[in-house]
Amino acid sequence: MSTETAEKTVEKAKSEALLSKRRKRIISDPLDDDNPITVQVLGICSALAVTAKLEPTFVMAIAVMFVIVFSNLIISVLRNAIPQRIRIIVQLGVVASLVIVVDQVLKAYLYDVSKVVGVYVGLIITNCIIMGRLEAFAMGNKPYDSILDGFGSAFGYAWVILIVAFFRELLGSGSLFNFKVFEAIGWNNFPTNGLMTSPVGAFLVIGIVIWVQRWRNGYVEHS
Repeated sequence: MSTETAEKTVEKAKSEALLSKRRKRIISDPLDDDNPITVQVLGICSALAVTAKLEPTFVMAIAVMFVIVFSNLIISVLRNAIPQRIRIIVQLGVVASLVIVVDQVLKAYLYDVSKVVGVYVGLIITNCIIMGRLEAFAMGNKPYDSILDGFGSAFGYAWVILIVAFFRELLGSGSLFNFKVFEAIGWNNFPTNGLMTSPVGAFLVIGIVIWVQRWRNGYVEHS
């Protein structure tokens, strides 16, 4: 083997950087250009249901992040051993097991919050974002890339629902994380809007968030 051929072989053998340009895109794309909520319109149910207050919304974001990252990792590790015929069943089994762990931890350490988000934590099992990433990415990629994809999708989901919860709680209850913002600054008669605490308010806020985000990045639906 010539020296030139040996050098080329060594170059090919070099592993990809932990945060190469390609891997950075795996994380960054779901935050903006391929956001699971504002672009793909997935995970809307929980985005509407738990966003009346920031505290349960934050807990929901952490729960989804835990489930999607570890389910991506597990499915990616097992991808070559999972028969195609039962892959959806296996994916659901993995997600359900992780959701049970999250539910039990919340009941043990954040019981009051678990009473608010408990029903919706259970629905993480059928969250389209998680199942979509398992099927579209984890089943065909290595574990490390799948972990990055999980973090990217989770952060993309989290920033949207946190923004929705911020405006709904501030305008609907006059508070943030249950801290009375307007009372603290002496505005005791702030005209809170009960519409923001209702499902209708949730639809309005998330609709505005989707419109602003799509307008900002120039996204256009193609038929």
